[in-house]
Amino acid sequence: MSCEISNGRMEVCKDQIGGLDAIYIINNGDYSPETDITYDVTNTDQINDVNSVSTLYKFELKGANSFEQVINSSRDAGTSFVEQTLVVALKKQDAATHKLVKMLAYGRPHIVVRNRNNQFFLAGLERGLELTTANVSNGTAMGDMVGYNLTFVGQEKILANVLNCSTEAGLATLFSPATIDNN
Repeated sequence: MSCEISNGRMEVCKDQIGGLDAIYIINNGDYSPETDITYDVTNTDQINDVNSVSTLYKFELKGANSFEQVINSSRDAGTSFVEQTLVVALKKQDAATHKLVKMLAYGRPHIVVRNRNNQFFLAGLERGLELTTANVSNGTAMGDMVGYNLTFVGQEKILANVLNCSTEAGLATLFSPATIDNN
């Protein structure tokens, strides 16, 4: 593997906005990173197809939600890895969501992140993400948040792969024959 870059980058237009619109949770083990993923032949950081997934569980997001990736490189150890951190707020509490949060804490899901620019990323590609913190809050004042603040953290070899789609219909096609469940 060559460590040399092959192109530069011009200053880009200021046409992006921050934030997340949705996440789509995939149960760990629903696909094999080695055999069920087809990468773009000219850009292996982009995924064109994912097989074997039956369901993507959609969570719509509003407000303060974030997805951050930090590359950690050690000259002394000769290693590099990416720490992926996803923070989401789910409003309103109910028994079904209590159970769902419990199951997320037990598992290591893969999570598709859709930002407000209609870009899709696959976080936790190989190792999944761990639900490290689940704060179930009832607030203090009448206007305070009642719901769940969830923090997922994962460590991967590379940044979350870009998925070759820009709409939810395109996401469904990329994961075909998977269905998107938003109940």
